[in-house]
Amino acid sequence: MRHVELDARVPSQRAEAVFDEIMKWERFPELAPHVRATTVHATLPEKDCSSSWELHFRSGLLSWTEEDHFLRDELEIRFEQSDGDFDSFTGVWDLSQDGDDVTLHFTADFDFGIPSLEGILDPIAERVIKETVAWSVAGLFPGTEFTGADDMDIARPGDVAA
Repeated sequence: MRHVELDARVPSQRAEAVFDEIMKWERFPELAPHVRATTVHATLPEKDCSSSWELHFRSGLLSWTEEDHFLRDELEIRFEQSDGDFDSFTGVWDLSQDGDDVTLHFTADFDFGIPSLEGILDPIAERVIKETVAWSVAGLFPGTEFTGADDMDIARPGDVAA
């Protein structure tokens, strides 16, 4: 099982506003180059929420459908794969107000269920997941600072591609 973590500080925002923007999965393809498509099947105010995802991965696509649990009062979004390319995939977006800023802690655990390829696939999938989260949050909230993101390819809105 591979564990992914990413921490961010979103400046000058309210945690509820950050929560409300992050849960808009349909925006992620325009924010993160790894995301080919998202389909939101149901979202708040529905009780049972779900979405489907397609990410560019190696020379193909990584796809799954997940159950989404939007716990606005707790400022937490939980997800769990219900069908897809992973053997298992779960995670949490956890937000908290920190003065005038918002701290975001993203965690995910995944397993492809192919032990012989985990040394090849797991590091690539971890990078793609972290970069997708980082690109999306930075696109939604310019000025976001990431902890431990030095090894990721994250451009800021307005950056010029070479």
